[in-house]
Amino acid sequence: MTNLPGAVIIGGGQAGLQAAASLREGGFTGPVTIVAEEAGQPYQRPPLSKDYLKDSSTAQPLPLRGPAFFAEQDLDLRTGIAATGVDRQAQTVNLADGTVLPYASLIFATGARNRELPTPGIDLPGIHGLRTLDDAEQLGTALDTARNVVVVGAGFIGLEFAAAALARGCHVTVLEFAPRPMGRALTPVLGDWFAGAHRQAGVDLRLGEGIAAFEAGDDGRVGFAVSTTGDRYPADLVVAGVGVQPNDRLAAEAGLETSNGIVVDANLRTADPVVYAIGDCANFPCEHADGPFRLESVQNATDHARHVAKVILGQEAPYRELPWFWSTQGPYRLQMANIVRADDETVVVGNPDPADPKFSVFCFRDGILAAVESVNQPGDHLSARKILAAGIEITREEALAEGFSLRAAYKERMQPVGL
Repeated sequence: MTNLPGAVIIGGGQAGLQAAASLREGGFTGPVTIVAEEAGQPYQRPPLSKDYLKDSSTAQPLPLRGPAFFAEQDLDLRTGIAATGVDRQAQTVNLADGTVLPYASLIFATGARNRELPTPGIDLPGIHGLRTLDDAEQLGTALDTARNVVVVGAGFIGLEFAAAALARGCHVTVLEFAPRPMGRALTPVLGDWFAGAHRQAGVDLRLGEGIAAFEAGDDGRVGFAVSTTGDRYPADLVVAGVGVQPNDRLAAEAGLETSNGIVVDANLRTADPVVYAIGDCANFPCEHADGPFRLESVQNATDHARHVAKVILGQEAPYRELPWFWSTQGPYRLQMANIVRADDETVVVGNPDPADPKFSVFCFRDGILAAVESVNQPGDHLSARKILAAGIEITREEALAEGFSLRAAYKERMQPVGL
């Protein structure tokens, strides 16, 4: 492999691999090196908290790219090795094995790590996070014998795992200090709906109740979770799902600005003109939010990656992609188009019965459709993404009229004039 400077990508997740692929698709002919701290072939993370846990005996990680892809695209994938430093003046990246990689362009795609709980007893055996394939494998095995599961945090990961543990026959308690689940991401009406749906399914969801301590059982492993109300919940398995923190230490040590992630401009470029940040680790100016924003989603990772490849190839333009997300929690397929705001006016459209839900929450700002949350309504979600990305204005009156459908509205507005 040549030592000529090319593109070095730190991070072997969704963002890093898509950036490498997009550089090649765009005609980049220089060396491309991907540095991935985690050993093994890069894999998809979203299934780890969903399908992977349903049956640990048959589950297999889903690769992001097949092994032949890297050779075919002439990509230098280095797994199981960490980047330890960046010398911006020399334009080099130092690796843990002593290798020094020169770069003409450097992309931070370092992702995020689980937020740590500063809770007494957190080091007891039987308490897990869920971020990596190794985490999921340990949890899949633990679920074979677990009976009482406590989940700390009612975010996406926590509730996805809770649904999987419930399906495996466990008694599941979820502790969430906030007044509703997924409070940072969902409208209050949908957060409240999910609280009721999970309870109806059998999850013991405790809102307004955080974690105070973990206590050992007779075997020295975790045996109880003590909440902020003083209640003690039996727990032979605990999953902490209290959010993540961006992996921005390496960038900060290199003298780059960090603030809830690596700070970049609308081209996803740092203050250093040849250094970029994408995906979960990037704090970027998001025109769909109120200001600088950091998003944790596959969509954001892949769209950032495609965009930064174009910028490196000389096609500069502000990043403006519409954010969208999804989460599968048992029988509930949650999909969101755009970022909701606390002051959005919301209207529920469809059937919200938890026994067979198929509905959407329309979110309006100044009387115009601005975001859509959907449960088991993939058609609504896809149409909402198209409408919002195209800048089509749907008024509240139009959306609530009898017979209205997002799909029909999109087709009508996109119909060429004169046809």
